[in-house]
Amino acid sequence: MTAEIVAIGTEILLGDIADTNSQVLGKLLAAHGVAHTRSSTIGDNLDRCVAAIGEALSRCDIVFTIGGLGPTRDDITREAIAAVVEENLVTDDAARRAIREYVESRNFRWVDAMSRQAMKPETARLIDNPVGTAPGVFWEGNGKAIIALPGPKNELTAMANGPVKQYLAGLSQAAIISRTLRIVGIPEISVEEVVKDLVESDNPTVAPYAKTGEVHLRITARGKTDQEARRLLAPVASMIQERFGKACFGSDEVDLPTEVLQLLHSSKRTLATAESCTGGMLGERITSVKGASSSYLGGAIVYTNELKARLLGVARTDLDRYGGVSETVARQMAGGVRRTTSADFGIAITGIAGPGGGTEEKPVGLVYVAIAGTRGTEVREEKFRGDRETIRYRSTQVALIMLREELLRD
Repeated sequence: MTAEIVAIGTEILLGDIADTNSQVLGKLLAAHGVAHTRSSTIGDNLDRCVAAIGEALSRCDIVFTIGGLGPTRDDITREAIAAVVEENLVTDDAARRAIREYVESRNFRWVDAMSRQAMKPETARLIDNPVGTAPGVFWEGNGKAIIALPGPKNELTAMANGPVKQYLAGLSQAAIISRTLRIVGIPEISVEEVVKDLVESDNPTVAPYAKTGEVHLRITARGKTDQEARRLLAPVASMIQERFGKACFGSDEVDLPTEVLQLLHSSKRTLATAESCTGGMLGERITSVKGASSSYLGGAIVYTNELKARLLGVARTDLDRYGGVSETVARQMAGGVRRTTSADFGIAITGIAGPGGGTEEKPVGLVYVAIAGTRGTEVREEKFRGDRETIRYRSTQVALIMLREELLRD
């Protein structure tokens, strides 16, 4: 069973919005053993949409369309599908009444153009939209299917996890189980070298994905049942964990901040942060994890040298001599925030994120990350490449890696 996705919307082509909906559908298809073979994006042009949907339907079993189901003239997905399957558009009266009742219940004025959302090709049926007004469209014929879903992310996700998921579950002839393991502190090329024998396997498959500051290994196993697929996946996951040791952490949704907070919580220790160039990004990543308050005491954003001295006790003579971006200052920032908050660990980040402010001696991308704890203070000098946001994110990643390493020493 194969599927293609056709995302419709000029705003996607222009880069005004990102197509994250195809990602949602791609994961759903993989989970149900349907091979997702191609995705395309088409602007709001009827002829091009008809051509794209028709070509996709000639190649695969199921075509998903995303977007173009609203009430305005540029919402042309229904017309395109009708042209492809050579059927007239008709109005579903029950759907029209339901849409009108929904609109009026929210005290919005009814406009006749909203009736367009209740239209469908003659033999198609509409898919209930539990979040918005535009129903999806389901057409089936000659052993093939077209499923049209709305563009707003919350609407598509609700429908994908509801009726679409039920439909795919009925088609699936195999169980597919996936698991993602995360590797930190090792470059992608080195990770691939360690698992090159596993990457060559057909079932389970192992695919590396480079992320900012991490490498993810996605293991996917296929079996006749969930139990068989899990039995195939388990030994490969264990093998990867054994090969990478402490560099391998997390599984699926357990990211680095979550892992670090779990280690802090289990050891009953606390953390405080002092940030300069990252401007609170480290604190934001930590506090995005539910239950962070059990271990994270808080942080200080000390962008100026004056605040580094006044709030954290960094020596003014050292600020004058070495500058705010230096190993000496990072060390004192970490110790200062730890002392001020009585935390078990203090982490400090100071650097030059750019795009300006760099010199030959201290270029853009120079960052010092320090961690102060009961064993003393460790400082790492990093020279990152990339834009401002990349440098800031990588800085927080190093800070979390350093803390994780310290916690795993016990």
